[in-house]
Amino acid sequence: MADPTASLGDAYQAAPDRYATMQYRRTGKSGLLLPALSLGFWHNFGAEVPLDRQRAIVRRAFDLGITHLDLANNYGPPPGSAEENVARILELDLRLHRDEIIISTKAGYGMWPGPYGDFGSRKYMLASLDQSLKRLGLDYVDIFYSHRPDPATPIEETMGALDTAVRQGKALYAGISNYGPVEAKHAIDVLRGLGTPVLIHQPSYSMLNRWIEGRLLDVLGTEGVGCIVFSPLAQGQLTDRYLNGIPAGSRVTHSGFLTEDTVAQNLPRIRALNEIAARRGQTLAQMALAWAIRDQRVTSAVIGASSVQQLEDNVKALGGAAFGPDELAEIDAALA
Repeated sequence: MADPTASLGDAYQAAPDRYATMQYRRTGKSGLLLPALSLGFWHNFGAEVPLDRQRAIVRRAFDLGITHLDLANNYGPPPGSAEENVARILELDLRLHRDEIIISTKAGYGMWPGPYGDFGSRKYMLASLDQSLKRLGLDYVDIFYSHRPDPATPIEETMGALDTAVRQGKALYAGISNYGPVEAKHAIDVLRGLGTPVLIHQPSYSMLNRWIEGRLLDVLGTEGVGCIVFSPLAQGQLTDRYLNGIPAGSRVTHSGFLTEDTVAQNLPRIRALNEIAARRGQTLAQMALAWAIRDQRVTSAVIGASSVQQLEDNVKALGGAAFGPDELAEIDAALA
């Protein structure tokens, strides 16, 4: 195993046993395998985070068998900086391993001013991909996503842009994110008709956010589309961070995605879940991650990490016992 404490000034040598313990799952009915846990760059990889810290996290992730780096054009902050930092990390550490890595990016949220820098028009999607490739220093990404549906643009136009990206060789696969079940089925049908099937869908999902259960997962399972979930820890709620209140400097104090009221309302459930996790010999975060990928239709869960230690702790989720029916019923009761 490579030494995770080795100086970042040393030439990186990937761990020879990096594929020994990671679980890999087939993405829908495709030929692509993804790790059960993928590394997300939504937070912790922006311009204000020291590059050495980012490099240490990515290197350790690769040594643990995490081969999928999940990005979007607007990840940072500022938007675009996560892709720029990944370009630096690839050049410094992983250039020789490019063919062992899945790199995904997305377009769908605001990136530049004016009418062509947001949502899902063909103009925006393909221009954004070109910008992402330039920031990443790559000729292609493995997966290119429509980050969200555009209510003002026909799905046929947005999916046509994904098809073009694949046919031009700028992406190997097409994906969608944040699409509801009806929109997802429409997108799947359109792309199948164009000859570029949807590889994967990325929705939010956690113990506290179970909207994909039922219709969306049924659509993806029936259509043979993979599912990779984001925010499986509910923006940090499903960790030990808030068990004793809201600490200063936590995400809830500076995030538009989480409020103090939300945490307060969920706290009784979070504490009940923590007790179940303790009986399983896991942290709450480890149990939440294992729970999020318990359904085989879920290919992978995207995890963030602000440190190597946090990354290692989260990966231990894969070593826990499978959930029994009684445990799942107890979890459901705690969430009710």
